[in-house]
Amino acid sequence: MEVSVKKTDNANAEVSAKIQKSDIESRINKIAKNLSKTLNLPGFRKGKVPSAVVKKRYGEKIEKDAEAESLQEVYAKALEELGLKKEDVLGEPAVTKFEKSEEIIETEIKISFKPQIDLSGYEEAVPSFEEPEVTEEEVEERLKELAAALAPQRKLEEDRGLQEGDIAIIDFKGYIDDKELEGGSAENFQLKIGSKQFIEGFEEQLIGMKTGETKEIEVTFPQDYHNKDIAGKKAKFTVTLKEIQVKEEPKIDDELAKKMLPDEENATVELLKEKIREQLKSEKLSKLYNEELKPKLIESLVEKFNFDLPQNIVEQEIDLKLNEKLRSMSEDELKELRENQDKVKEIRDSLKDEAKKSVKATFIVDALAKQEGIGVEDQEVVQTIYYEAMQMGQNPQEVLEAYQKQGLLPAIKMAMIEDKLLTHLLNKKMESK
Repeated sequence: MEVSVKKTDNANAEVSAKIQKSDIESRINKIAKNLSKTLNLPGFRKGKVPSAVVKKRYGEKIEKDAEAESLQEVYAKALEELGLKKEDVLGEPAVTKFEKSEEIIETEIKISFKPQIDLSGYEEAVPSFEEPEVTEEEVEERLKELAAALAPQRKLEEDRGLQEGDIAIIDFKGYIDDKELEGGSAENFQLKIGSKQFIEGFEEQLIGMKTGETKEIEVTFPQDYHNKDIAGKKAKFTVTLKEIQVKEEPKIDDELAKKMLPDEENATVELLKEKIREQLKSEKLSKLYNEELKPKLIESLVEKFNFDLPQNIVEQEIDLKLNEKLRSMSEDELKELRENQDKVKEIRDSLKDEAKKSVKATFIVDALAKQEGIGVEDQEVVQTIYYEAMQMGQNPQEVLEAYQKQGLLPAIKMAMIEDKLLTHLLNKKMESK
């Protein structure tokens, strides 16, 4: 067996080999002999089936097994010559040539492996920024909002119509084409007017109603409504206003502070303000990080470091981006692509640079996270999925199982590591000032 290995760059290699037919025959005989010891065929005692009979009955499969064994040996020799371990290899080796002749089999294999990345000077890629400030006006405004939210509600005794900001206690029933709308009715429902809790036009038509009044209103469901069966359709609702409630004038005092800070023994308005200031600063910092600095940092890291990329991983990323693009296409556009493969190649080529950047960013993040000791436990991933599912009103276990089935958990984990790493780097930059 002749094996030749050539590194095309620091993340890819090409292997060419000539496998003698005699080597294949030797493997076939060995496999057949081993099989003969365990086969149970009619007319033969178990373990006494002649090899010739085994080869006649299972010849094609045995030959394929023998060829696969030879390829494995080629692969093992290639790794040895490259000085790589199996865990260094990314994805499955690609057999690009397997030609048989009378005497030999000529084969070529492409191997991709983890690139070595020198991250020296990565700190220079972290953008400079000013730490966000919180004004007294912002603290006071948030304090008023919190006080208003906690202020008790009372029944309105005054004889007036429903106004913006009131809480309406209503019974309602919806109809589409004179048929009762499934899930479109409720009794004693609390609706704050102006909250935009219902579809556009619903709350506005209730303004001016008085307690005990019944009114029929018409609305149109949005075209992008989550229930496609009623999206874009007109509906009628019969609404009865049973009661109007209003919030009492909010009080800002130490009692409010005690409600907002139950774990603080001596809660005061001043302490509450300090906590609000911290929260507002955290919110501003989070917004600055997520909307501006993290994308800039990733772009900067990708630009700063250059290294060879494993070709098979780049191709996988192109496939992913192509599939995303295909999902957004119309049936006519897809039909055109099916009839014109050159167009598909053209789209793939247009996605190559973006795919390379994405793969490059992933390798940088992975290497930098290891260097900085940043990691995410599997349990953290599960907890995050559960929390987000509950936020969306979905069944957490069903969402988790769906992600597992689609093989998305590693990607979710990598995204969490990236987020954690970028936050860590930006925090270090801020603390070093």
